[in-house]
Amino acid sequence: MESSNFIPMRSASVARFSCAILAALFFAGANPEAGANDAHPFVHPGLLHTQKDFDRMRVKVAHGDQPWLAGWQKLVVNRHASLNWKPNPQAIVYRGANAHHAENYAALFNDGAAAYALALRWKISGDAAYAAKAVEILNAWSSTLTAIDGTADKFLASGIYGYQLANAAEILRNYPDWRPTDFDRFKTMMLTVFYPMNHDFLVRHNGTKIDHYWANWDLANMDSMLAIGVLTDRRDIYDEATGYFRHGAGNGAIGHVVWKIYDGGIGQVQESGRDQGHTMLDIALLGTFCQMAWNQGDDLFGYDHDRFLLGAEYAARYNLGHDVPYTAYTNSDVSQMTISDKSCGDERPIWELLYNHYVVLKGISAPDVEAFAKKVRVEGGGGDYGPNSGGFDQLGYGTLAFTLK
Repeated sequence: MESSNFIPMRSASVARFSCAILAALFFAGANPEAGANDAHPFVHPGLLHTQKDFDRMRVKVAHGDQPWLAGWQKLVVNRHASLNWKPNPQAIVYRGANAHHAENYAALFNDGAAAYALALRWKISGDAAYAAKAVEILNAWSSTLTAIDGTADKFLASGIYGYQLANAAEILRNYPDWRPTDFDRFKTMMLTVFYPMNHDFLVRHNGTKIDHYWANWDLANMDSMLAIGVLTDRRDIYDEATGYFRHGAGNGAIGHVVWKIYDGGIGQVQESGRDQGHTMLDIALLGTFCQMAWNQGDDLFGYDHDRFLLGAEYAARYNLGHDVPYTAYTNSDVSQMTISDKSCGDERPIWELLYNHYVVLKGISAPDVEAFAKKVRVEGGGGDYGPNSGGFDQLGYGTLAFTLK
């Protein structure tokens, strides 16, 4: 039986490409052999966490310091962080059921959560068995997965699970027993299955009007695009994602997500009139995006006078039970005259990241973000917030991973 105690540091076939994927790849201009701009090399590891972050976590847990130790304990008791985990790769992942295919995407979000949790456990404990298990999961998928399909919801899968798999792989990229051929096959999967869908969605929005899809759809695919750019050393893909954040036409651009600014340091979030669960998802996906960019030297947290923080404060304030101003929101499909109280108080493991960046690191006052971070501490990971997909939209473990001091 595995122990939850801290462990001291110690020294199938290649995925097939369908014609549709190849066409999307050509359309996207994504050449798996292309290199990054040598003038701006990427930091590795450098998505949600850098090596400095892993060193901090390892030392704090080894010393038994709080709240890192509590965060570590939250990780090691999660079943996804177990050496007993069995990967369940699928040739085609379906999200959104139809008459011909049942949904099976739970296999992907569970395995993605496991790969990340196991990789994190390896970096903190030094026990290579956890890295080997995480690599086993990623190799199983890269040798099996050929496509993501279903209803329009397939684009949620390409975004959310794309960024999560890329983050697990980025942690593991310097694991010496991940064979280069297997790592290359994984990167090829990300470039030929996930990235073309990310790009296509942000360009065409599934053939709909530019404002038809809620912000979280754009944000999920932006997260995946940015993460894939770093993982594969593709500066062009990374720049495509960060450019969309700043100036994109859809609802994922920061000026469209946090679209109405009020006095008092708050900004209305695009999905506030829809429900609070999706509003919180917007904050989660924005936090992931900005953190990954921050670790590559781009301060999108601070972009446009901390516009993201204004949205985070707005969402936190309302979901803590306080009043906020609201302006009627209208797009091509809906008119929402009042803020929605549906799912009010929704709790997700997203607040430690924001609190530690804005308040602890930068010294900016963010009282509602701080209050929410304290409310949800200690943050767990996939599976700790319910068995359905919403409980896996965030990788989590923020108390362990993002607490700075």
